[in-house]
Amino acid sequence: MLAYLPRPPTDTSRYGTFPQKPDFPAVPGVLVKDGGQQAATIAARRGAPMPNCPSAPRHSGFVAGEPSGPPSRGSLTTQQHRGRPSWCPPPAPQEGAPRLYPLHTLSVANIPNSSRGKTSARSSVNPTPEGLQSRRCKLLEEDSPMVQAGKRQRQRYVTKVGKCQVNLGNIQDKKRFLSDIFTTIVDLKYRWFLFVFMMCYIITWVVFGFIYFLDAWVRGDIGHLGDPEWQACIENVDGFVSALLLSVESQRTIGYGTRMVTANCTEGVILLMAQSIVGSMIDAMMVGCMFVKISRPKKRAQTLIFSKNCVISRRDEKLCLMFRVGDLRESHMVDAKIRAKLIKSRQTAEGEFIPLEQSELNLGYDTGEDRLFLVEPQIICHVINRHSPFWDMSAESLRREQFEIIIILEGIVEATGKCPCLATGMTCQARTSYTEDEILWGYRFEPCMSLEKGAFQVDYSRFEMTFEVQTPAASAKELHELKELEQQEHSTLSLYWDHLLQPC
Repeated sequence: MLAYLPRPPTDTSRYGTFPQKPDFPAVPGVLVKDGGQQAATIAARRGAPMPNCPSAPRHSGFVAGEPSGPPSRGSLTTQQHRGRPSWCPPPAPQEGAPRLYPLHTLSVANIPNSSRGKTSARSSVNPTPEGLQSRRCKLLEEDSPMVQAGKRQRQRYVTKVGKCQVNLGNIQDKKRFLSDIFTTIVDLKYRWFLFVFMMCYIITWVVFGFIYFLDAWVRGDIGHLGDPEWQACIENVDGFVSALLLSVESQRTIGYGTRMVTANCTEGVILLMAQSIVGSMIDAMMVGCMFVKISRPKKRAQTLIFSKNCVISRRDEKLCLMFRVGDLRESHMVDAKIRAKLIKSRQTAEGEFIPLEQSELNLGYDTGEDRLFLVEPQIICHVINRHSPFWDMSAESLRREQFEIIIILEGIVEATGKCPCLATGMTCQARTSYTEDEILWGYRFEPCMSLEKGAFQVDYSRFEMTFEVQTPAASAKELHELKELEQQEHSTLSLYWDHLLQPC
């Protein structure tokens, strides 16, 4: 729940504000010697705080004869390492040469919030300027947007494969699950379902076998085994194992002929009839549950794929949020429909906090564009208009937002016609989600269809590919207001020009 709260600005939430030394003009002719003692004394005298994200070093901050003007292009850039910021210092010179350092590198580097407690005991040790500078550049490399996007992790409402990350707990009235025992058994996992399937048969075999053994022991059939003059109720039962075999043979209609129930006792006939009825009920229930569990269209959703990212770009002069869906099977979905939900927490004007509020995203419900003929991959478009929750969102505000878009694709599995039991299609549902980190501003999907040998060829290797296009970073509201302002200016100029052309 806390993961969907509004995110604070990234420049102040990642690092703490530690007292650091501010930049000050350099004193010509002064060399900053290598060592930690002088760095500690300067840092102790100047305890003014610095910004969390340090700016690029001033060239006037270099000492000991460094030129005040900007350096040449080949002097600094050729020494930079790949992946470092453009103003990080070059590698350390050799030991024999004098070392010059910018004055701002003597300040204490910012430390992440998670490591404050670990590094507090080491704060009394003053590291060398090389260690400070390398730590500073390492933190700046970690501040890059790509690294922050990779490290940002939070709990999703729906996973990429469509599993809902919601656990139900503290259910008091659990008798409701027993009232719908068929659905309860079907919803079990396969290991528990097979366990229940086997135990139903094993328990009935053992129970009826024990009853057969008890009946044979009470009537004396076990004691008179092999006596030709004894009229036995259950023949050839000399113990519990043989009675268990009689139970299995009777319920599964095997009929080996060595053990059987005779007509010399009434209770034996009634017991055999009861076992046959119970066995038929167990067969009908468990075989039905097995068939329903195997033939459920839940696995059909594994071949319905969604693009990994959403894109935002202009289409028909409108800012649109788009994603791509596809079907990997040749048997298509019938009457496919697609919906989208926005999951975001908010606080009302009265102060009420609504966690995980669901709002609808229009994917063409009023025009019928949400009904898909899903034969080839299709790009689903959500037009960002004044009714859209993204009306005020720009490329900059997207980085500070925190929400999740749930995509639900529903359709009927196409009947194969080979099996009478599958004459009617079953509804299948595929789900996925997109967080704000998976939305690319200013991109568009690459085409993945081509015409080859008289048929359309779909290349699913290009399903996830995108390319960058020119897209304004302003929100749809700002673009709409700018367009209206241009239309007003155009109409004003046309009226003024018509007034000048009128004869006196």
